[in-house]
Amino acid sequence: MSDAGRSVPGVLRAAVQLLVRHWRAAYLTSLAATLVNTVPDVLRQVLVWDDPRVAAAVAVDVVGFATALVAQLWVTGALAELPGTGRPAPAGALRRGTGLAWRAVRTAPGTVLAGVVCGGAVSALLTVPASVAALGLHRVLGPLDAPGVGAFTVATVSDLVASAVTLPFLALVLVLIATGRRLTASPAGQ
Repeated sequence: MSDAGRSVPGVLRAAVQLLVRHWRAAYLTSLAATLVNTVPDVLRQVLVWDDPRVAAAVAVDVVGFATALVAQLWVTGALAELPGTGRPAPAGALRRGTGLAWRAVRTAPGTVLAGVVCGGAVSALLTVPASVAALGLHRVLGPLDAPGVGAFTVATVSDLVASAVTLPFLALVLVLIATGRRLTASPAGQ
């Protein structure tokens, strides 16, 4: 059982069921956040394009984590009403998502961790093989060291796809934990 009294598999299953039920709204919202996040994501890489230092690679990763976290919090807030209404609510999403994420982590940290691990595993399956094939293992793990534009594009697109696919899953896990919602009631308009 999770810290909130709901089983971890039950919460993860409920998040997947919500994604299936509201896939269009969830993935379009996620795609919007991912496309906006792609601008700083590409810029952070380009700024250290020719820098072979490990410190530059770490700095790029820290900035990437921060922008990904903001995107995740925004998607969480935008999808907060999805279980009840079937529609995203982008206005005020970052503030709402931050509150929901904080409440979820305090309520059921183990379930949140399970959601992060599951989402991360799917993301890795979508990103790592393409990035390694395009850039090589040494560039994926360390500094970019001026990769070819084509290879960089392949790695960037695989990151974009992975983000768009996984952001709504974790968002719905956080929403379900923070709000205590269950899937027993049919959403409005269903």
